Amino acid sequence: MTGGCQCGRIRYSVEVEGEQAGLCHCRKCKKATGGFAAAIAMVQRSAVQWSREPDWYASSPVGRRAFCSSCGSPLGFAYVDPDEPEMDLYIGSFDEPGFFRPVAHGGAESLHEAWLDTKDLPRKRTAESAGVAKQWKAAGLEVPE
Repeated sequence: MTGGCQCGRIRYSVEVEGEQAGLCHCRKCKKATGGFAAAIAMVQRSAVQWSREPDWYASSPVGRRAFCSSCGSPLGFAYVDPDEPEMDLYIGSFDEPGFFRPVAHGGAESLHEAWLDTKDLPRKRTAESAGVAKQWKAAGLEVPE
């Protein structure tokens, strides 16, 4: 599978072992991604081939986070221990994120239940949001997916 940052400066390819993914609700993952949780796929570090080395932020004494310093996209997490064979890639950074299926919650001590079951909330496509559509139209562009 392939993925990368929003601006395209950093790309990767990786062999994944299945469609299993998870949500990490720990405070560090929430802060790193700006979300209610981090959607992650655990992969073998040796299976990730970067087009160029991502930027890394030492987010704690035990971990660091891959990101693009040009566009700010968060890409993943790895322990600083070089003997740890696995790392996480953020689902949103994959070119085909719909491939993955969540199978577990991590960091459950910080989980917010209200954000988990949203199936009954109203849904609106991006192009149906008047303010968003207006901005893209003003730029002479179509609303992206």
